[in-house]
Amino acid sequence: MSEFLHSELFAVTLTIGLFWGAQLIQKRLQSVILNPILVAIVLIILVLKAGDISYETYYEGGKYIEFLLKPAIVALGVPLYLQIEQIRKQAVPILVCQLAGCIVGAVSAFLIAHYCGSTLEVAISLSPKSATTPIAMEVSKLMGGIPSLTAIIVILTGILGAIFGLKFLRLAGVKSPIAQGLALGAAAHAVGTSHAMEKNVKLGVYSSLGLIVNGTLTGLLTPYILHALGV
Repeated sequence: MSEFLHSELFAVTLTIGLFWGAQLIQKRLQSVILNPILVAIVLIILVLKAGDISYETYYEGGKYIEFLLKPAIVALGVPLYLQIEQIRKQAVPILVCQLAGCIVGAVSAFLIAHYCGSTLEVAISLSPKSATTPIAMEVSKLMGGIPSLTAIIVILTGILGAIFGLKFLRLAGVKSPIAQGLALGAAAHAVGTSHAMEKNVKLGVYSSLGLIVNGTLTGLLTPYILHALGV
């Protein structure tokens, strides 16, 4: 039994099974707070702790699921292609709003952390929080942050965006699915986009566009933004 608990098969089965179970729980209870990703993460941690399984052992199986994330992200290009003509017509406002989102996201995260008394290293780690994990971690590493901390913050940002993002936008009077999608993708990256896809195809398309454009701008501009802030 112990050998199975430390096997790659167990890690894959555990991850898929708990995520599937978390989805069923959310559908049954109809609660946005019970985000499947958040619930699955908590349950996996509890299982690993109870079984005395190290993260390194778990990752030997988890890496296969991580590999599948790459083609899953590429697959987002299909709905984007179906909306390509409409996207072309709005290219300038889309780029402008994503540029604003990139700057505001990086500056606000850095300054809030800084004025709350965090170290410079932590403040840098938080600045690329709205980009997807690989981009955010590379920016953090390049600027002298803590990539592992950045990864945690990125995941939390995405989960919070998926839970509260659409409600906040509606309360703010943002009714356009295009604006909602772009905002959700820019602020909550892949997790927010996954949630948007479940709600509405058009919402998901523009959320994936926001994810891509904001991620690219974050990777290119965050080092310059931090330099402008005196880092």
